[in-house]
Amino acid sequence: MRRSFGTLIASTLGLWVLLYFPARAWGGQEEAVYSFVAAAVCLVPTSLTLAWASRKDTRAADQQMLLLLGGTGVRMTFVLGVGLALYLTVPYFQQSSFWVWLLVFYLFTLGLEITLLRGGQAVRE
Repeated sequence: MRRSFGTLIASTLGLWVLLYFPARAWGGQEEAVYSFVAAAVCLVPTSLTLAWASRKDTRAADQQMLLLLGGTGVRMTFVLGVGLALYLTVPYFQQSSFWVWLLVFYLFTLGLEITLLRGGQAVRE
């Protein structure tokens, strides 16, 4: 589990570092801030669902479907809720490019989580 968390955090931060300079060149400091906030917002629910998946009672086949659907719901609700709250309450985030960054990091962390969960499932089997 610790290794999965380390991989999740390092990969997400690695993507952010990789995209930082193009984001800054494309839209200035504002885009760099949007990308960092989007990475952080997407990292929180993905970490929670990864922790949920590592519990021992989620190893049964019927629990895997609950984990998949519940994890997706938790992640999507959290990311969209925080993104909407920032968009509506903080004028700084009222740009459409903020939503683009949320989408980029949402899809990246989703794919990474699925990869990590599939890798852990193969090890358990």
